[in-house]
Amino acid sequence: MTSHGSEKADAQDPATAATTVDDKRPRRRLFRRRLRTGAVERPRRRAPFDLRKALFILPNAFTLSSIFCGFYSIMKSTSGGGAAAFYQAAVALFFAAFFDAFDGRVARLTRTQSDFGVQIDSLADVISFGVAPAIMVYNWGLRDLRFVLGVDVGLFVSFVFAACGAIRLARFNVLAARGHGSSKYFVGLPIPGGAMMLVSVVIAQSLWIQERVEAKGTVAILVLVLSYLMVSRVRFRTFKDFRPSVKTTPVLVSVLIALAVAAALLKASLTLVLAVSAYIALGLVEEVVFYKKRRLEGAHPSVAAASTSAPGSH
Repeated sequence: MTSHGSEKADAQDPATAATTVDDKRPRRRLFRRRLRTGAVERPRRRAPFDLRKALFILPNAFTLSSIFCGFYSIMKSTSGGGAAAFYQAAVALFFAAFFDAFDGRVARLTRTQSDFGVQIDSLADVISFGVAPAIMVYNWGLRDLRFVLGVDVGLFVSFVFAACGAIRLARFNVLAARGHGSSKYFVGLPIPGGAMMLVSVVIAQSLWIQERVEAKGTVAILVLVLSYLMVSRVRFRTFKDFRPSVKTTPVLVSVLIALAVAAALLKASLTLVLAVSAYIALGLVEEVVFYKKRRLEGAHPSVAAASTSAPGSH
C-alpha cells in the first residue's frame, strides 16, 4: 500500500515530473554531441603509396651523395693529415664524380627529371668540383707558393679555379635554358673533367712519389690552364651519341687494351692521369684540326646544321 501510494503521489506531483524530464534531456543531448564529435574525429584512410613520388628521391640521393663527398674532401684537405689525408680527399672527389655521372642517368631512366634536380645538381658541382678541388690543391701544392705585393699567389690561383668552375656552370645552364646546348660537345672543359685532372695528379703523387710537392710553379700553371679551358670556347666530346658499331668497336677495344696495358705496366693511379689527359688532349687536337670548320659553323648556323646532318661529317 505504501509503495502504491507513493507512486500515485509522484505521478500527481507536476514539479517532480518536470524535474525528472529536465534531468534526462541534457544527458540525451550530450550523448548525441559525443556521437557527432566521434564521427568527425574518426581517423581517415591513409593515401596509397605513390611510387612515382618516391622515385624522385633516387636521383636527388645521388646528388646529395656527391655533395657529401665534396664536403668530406674539404674536411680531409684541411685536417693537416699529410699525404694520407690528401689521398683520402682525392678519392672522395673521385666518388663524387661517380655519383654525379649517374644522377642524371637515373633521373632519365625513372623519368623523374625536374627543374629542382637541375638546380641542385649545379650547386653540387660547384661544391664537389669547384670549391673542394680548389681547397685540396691549395693545401696540397700551392700553400706558401709566393707572395707578391702581400698577395698569396697560391690562394689566388686556387680561387681562380673555383671561380672559373662557377662561371662554366652558369654558362652551361644559360645555354641549356635557351636551347643552344649540344648533346655531342661541351663548350669548354666540363668542371668534373678539370677536377678529375687535379684528383688524378694528387692520387698519383700520394701513392707513387710519396714526397712533399716541390714543383709548386708547375702545379700553379696546371691549375691556371684547367681554369682557362673551363671558360674557353674549346669543345670537348660528351660521348652521349656514342653507339657501338663496326667502325667504333675497334676503336673502343683499342682504347680499353691501351688502358689495361698501362695499368699493368704502370700503377693504376698513373693510368688515371693518362686517361684524363687523353680526354683533354682529344678536345684540344680536335679544336686545332677543325678550327676553320667550327668557325664557319659559328658564323653561319645554317651551314652548321647542314654539316651536322651530312653523313660522314665530323
